Amino acid sequence: MFERFFKLQAHGTTVRTEIVAGLTTFLTMCYIVFVNPSILGGTGMDKNAVFVATCLAAAIGSVIMAFVANYPIGMAPGMGLNAFFAFTVVGAMGYTWQQALGAVFISGCVFIVLTVTGIRGWLIAGVPKSLRSAIAAGIGLFLAIIALGNAGIVVANPATKIGMGNLHAPPALLAIFGFFLIAVLDALRVRGAILIGILAVSLLSMLLGLSQFNGVFAMPPSLEPTFFKLDIVGALHTGFVHVILVFVLVEVFDATGTLMGVARRAGLLEGDRYKGLGRALFADSAAIFCGSLLGTSSTTAYVESASGVQAGGRTGLTALTVAVLFLATLFVAPLAASVPPYATAPALLYVAGLMLRELLDVAWDDVTEATPAALTALAMPFTYSIANGLSFGFITYAGLKLFTGRYKEVHPAAWCIAGLFLAKYTFFPE
Repeated sequence: MFERFFKLQAHGTTVRTEIVAGLTTFLTMCYIVFVNPSILGGTGMDKNAVFVATCLAAAIGSVIMAFVANYPIGMAPGMGLNAFFAFTVVGAMGYTWQQALGAVFISGCVFIVLTVTGIRGWLIAGVPKSLRSAIAAGIGLFLAIIALGNAGIVVANPATKIGMGNLHAPPALLAIFGFFLIAVLDALRVRGAILIGILAVSLLSMLLGLSQFNGVFAMPPSLEPTFFKLDIVGALHTGFVHVILVFVLVEVFDATGTLMGVARRAGLLEGDRYKGLGRALFADSAAIFCGSLLGTSSTTAYVESASGVQAGGRTGLTALTVAVLFLATLFVAPLAASVPPYATAPALLYVAGLMLRELLDVAWDDVTEATPAALTALAMPFTYSIANGLSFGFITYAGLKLFTGRYKEVHPAAWCIAGLFLAKYTFFPE
């Protein structure tokens, strides 16, 4: 059966290798079941329902990836987009989480259309490499300031905007310990380093009486508080145009970059072409659609899937294994509810640091490339908005190329994106 579905022999792999690869990928990405409820719960969403939605979205997305694309890639709600959902769309802009879910739903539909029609390729080709790199790095910086705030290491300061928190406070000390534990374990190539760090800090917190232990196993909580609670009509409000645009842009870049990178490592290249990349992108967009109905932010392909590929994963059986393990995780909801925010902060901070590596690909010797890239990355944490970072970057890029006489270097897609963001600030400043 597995041979018929996944063509194991043609890919030079076995059932055992694929299952081990799936377990490896799962261990490197399952931290999301603890982090996502913590982030989205701040919007007023029921954390237990978000936990269930996260597990189900990851399982459904991974199953679609397995059978539609036959790629060894795990899916789950993406880091960065969940922060944009919670801290920008709901927290800063004041929309309801139901409207934010509606925006995710619409972005998933748009992503499907872009993929099926081939417009996605045109859109990706129109975004300069420097800005693509800066977007990833900027999201990393955004995650970093959230993580440091959750740990109490960075606090508000009326004189300097932000300042140092109390490093002697138990949450800060535990977060610092968790960060170093994750970094050391990852440097030693220990699988599941991020998950181990989260669980270690949570256990210490319980032993010190700082948080409550709610148990480990139980029947899954109800999904009802978030299931089909999206507000699509509310998301069609004019102020949501740039929110949906940001969701789509980040989803397209994130998914495409991850899929191409992992596919390259898995040997899924035919010359310069990626076998099944279009089907993989369709699977990614379908997962976003399903996740919004369940009650979670955008689902995407996880770059941590590279660990499973390193372990020998070459087909969709790896992704199917990930899906089964996420379904099994549904029964550890009490453990997820026991994890305090400062236990997930080290994971956020560590992931943020990894994302900053993207800045290496910025053309720093070209001012018209470097300045928009730097502004993109810096604006995200300092305006507390991924959307602002994207818009500042695109507008600056188009403007600098225009006024330096290098406008022919700007792809039509980049002009369109810059124009949409400029129109947003001109006509819809709020």
